[in-house]
Amino acid sequence: MCATAPGKSAPADSWPSAGAGSGVSQLSARARAAPESGIVEVINHGWQRPGLIPLWAGEGDRSTPKFICEAAADALAAGETFYTLQRGIVTLRQGLSDYYRRQFAVERPIGDFTVTGSGMHAIKLAAEAVTAPGDELVYLTPAWPNLPAATAVSGAVPVPFPLIENDGGWQLDLNRLEQALTPKTRALFVNSPSNPTGWVATIDELAAVLDLCRRKNVWIIADEIYSRFFYGSERRAPSFLDVAAPSDRVIYVNSFSKNWAMTGWRVGWLVAPEDLGQVFENLVQYSNSGVPQFLQKGAIAAINDGDAFVDQQVAQAEEARSVFTEILRASERVRLRPPDGAFYAFFKIDGITDTRSAALDIVDRANVGLAAGTAFGPGGEQYLRACFLRRTDEVEEAARRIAAYAAAL
Repeated sequence: MCATAPGKSAPADSWPSAGAGSGVSQLSARARAAPESGIVEVINHGWQRPGLIPLWAGEGDRSTPKFICEAAADALAAGETFYTLQRGIVTLRQGLSDYYRRQFAVERPIGDFTVTGSGMHAIKLAAEAVTAPGDELVYLTPAWPNLPAATAVSGAVPVPFPLIENDGGWQLDLNRLEQALTPKTRALFVNSPSNPTGWVATIDELAAVLDLCRRKNVWIIADEIYSRFFYGSERRAPSFLDVAAPSDRVIYVNSFSKNWAMTGWRVGWLVAPEDLGQVFENLVQYSNSGVPQFLQKGAIAAINDGDAFVDQQVAQAEEARSVFTEILRASERVRLRPPDGAFYAFFKIDGITDTRSAALDIVDRANVGLAAGTAFGPGGEQYLRACFLRRTDEVEEAARRIAAYAAAL
């Protein structure tokens, strides 16, 4: 562009033309490298098809409970539409502190909590807080694709560490993990229960990972969004909270989306040592500047009065899990083990090697929406993911369609 006098704009004819100077090629390399979601690709392909059973996205079929919606609507009607505290209103952060006392038997003061604009926002802020451009963040795969993509967009290097597949189940090799943490590693991301595999770390594994990260001076980002969706004898999955001290370098990320059927609300939170609070407040300020107060009022109702609803959600998921896996395991072409946690079935169909194409084909021929395993990184390429947090009759019909599709190959 030509130089101009101070305070004056360049003439219009000196601006880059649309063909020569604007468009994708003029964006940053990080932005251009951000991948298209492999999950969204299938959703776009089958969106609003008559009779399609959508098991592709990570959400159930229940809308947000009335008592949560009414709390938000009352706050909206009362004019609570102004700027609010960046880290979240005190009553919500107190509700989160009380929730952790009830569900995890730990005392975390409200200063440990930051309210975020979704679980995804919490993950991104946590990754940005502990990594600089060029630093490595190791994460367990197969994994939700948003984590490595967001890490790369922020300038850090996502390093996949595959779980070991064993007869449809998944295992963490702690010896190999220790070798994977190098001097460049700043953080380890652990999602347990896992999306998409349903793998759940045992209490002993969590203690060993914590000890390893202490020795290696590596942060842990603990994604425990699915902790209540656990199909063992306890009401929740094992947590780093069971083995870590409040001062440990562990940042917990979570969301209202799954437990309380609030995926569209985009409200999440993170838990971190209190002395990090100002840093996270600043990161919130320069990303979304805080969550609307009327939405936070709905979240307060969820966290304070929604335990029974979460229990219903988990019971529904457990029943649907049983129905879905039983039908598919009866098929000679499907390889599937019931997941220990979360609400996804991650399975193979014999003869399918390109699951991206298969997911699109299953939409066309079976009218069922699944997520392709290729979307979940190393180790997931030969799998398909189904979200079974839906009505049992729908899940049963979807499983029968998938089994028929597999039999016809």
